[in-house]
Amino acid sequence: MDWSPLWISFKIAAVSTFFVFFSGVIAAKAVTSMKKGKSIIDGILSLPLVLPPTVLGFFLLMLFGKNSGMGKLLDSAGVNVIFTWQGAAIAAAVASFPIMYRTVRGSFEQVDRELVDAARQLGCSSVQTFFYVWIPLAWNGIASGITMSFARALGEFGATIMIAGNLPGKTRTMSVAVYTAMQSGNRELALKWTVVILSLSLISLVAINFITGIQYKDR
Repeated sequence: MDWSPLWISFKIAAVSTFFVFFSGVIAAKAVTSMKKGKSIIDGILSLPLVLPPTVLGFFLLMLFGKNSGMGKLLDSAGVNVIFTWQGAAIAAAVASFPIMYRTVRGSFEQVDRELVDAARQLGCSSVQTFFYVWIPLAWNGIASGITMSFARALGEFGATIMIAGNLPGKTRTMSVAVYTAMQSGNRELALKWTVVILSLSLISLVAINFITGIQYKDR
């Protein structure tokens, strides 16, 4: 059994989650602090959550294709994301970003503003307040967002196969491996990869429940 789809999936999910973590936290804090237009911005940032994965893949192809402005710019710099694992990581990041963003935003909205005001009155700057008040108080939600985003990226299929294709040893993830095995009539191999994905998904859910349990216990 070729285990490369497992390592490729982990690599893509790890890179995706790294960028989603920072972008999701920043976006969640920005939206939480907004007074006007919050619902519109929130809808735009959450849009990948409700769009079909193939539609996301199509938009990414339009954005990074060689005939697009972005594609030409990247091509001039010697960078290509189409049919590469980097492209798959971008697709996974776009698909999992709303999960991280909405989870963290929910945690930020539950932060006691009196503690934030107290930190400001004690002379903390906005940056210090963010790192010493907002992040610690919302950390359980952030950790849950990281876990769910990683699990989502690990199982991404539609957008990944649209932009990265199905190249053995390069862009073939576990989800794509299941699809390929079924297409070739190898149900035994498809079942093996399904069991692997189910096991990893269960581990992620248990981790989320553990984190949530700690959160409830702390309260």
